[in-house]
Amino acid sequence: MMDLTCRCNSNCTLLSVEDATIPYTDTPLTKEETMEETTPAVTVPDTYNPNALVTYKVIRGYSDAEYATDKVTSIEWDLHNARQAQKQNAVLQDKINTAKDIIAEAYPDSQDQDTLRSIAEALGIELTRTVEWTATIEVSGTIELDLLEDYDIEDEITDNLYVDSQSGRIEIGDQEVCHVREC
Repeated sequence: MMDLTCRCNSNCTLLSVEDATIPYTDTPLTKEETMEETTPAVTVPDTYNPNALVTYKVIRGYSDAEYATDKVTSIEWDLHNARQAQKQNAVLQDKINTAKDIIAEAYPDSQDQDTLRSIAEALGIELTRTVEWTATIEVSGTIELDLLEDYDIEDEITDNLYVDSQSGRIEIGDQEVCHVREC
């Protein structure tokens, strides 16, 4: 093992099973040498039989199990086509997301909102926007406290009162309990 300092002043550790000397040159490297790339040959296992019949479970939602028998080559093509369809689906979903952003940005000021609404409907885009909001809620109630212990009503309420939403559309970002008093 050998510690080296590179021309760029970074430290390198060289580990070799053979003694090797890399000659130093004063000429700066201007072109990166391309490394030889070899593609490993695909070796087909001796047991591979593309004409073999395989029985497999067909999954279609939550229905009862169904079994099918196909040749290996047919299953390979089905898998290939499914992978291609998945890639195409991702590309199209990205385009729909871009269209959603464009429609959402243009919709409020558009002279042709009906057309934008039709395009959004055709692409399955919900025309929504996110609105930041604040609200003031006054709450009253009772709390049972032990008479033998010291308590701070503000701490009790602050530590135990929280806000929640019954709507999946409302997200509570922050909450603060202010102005706690005993009646």
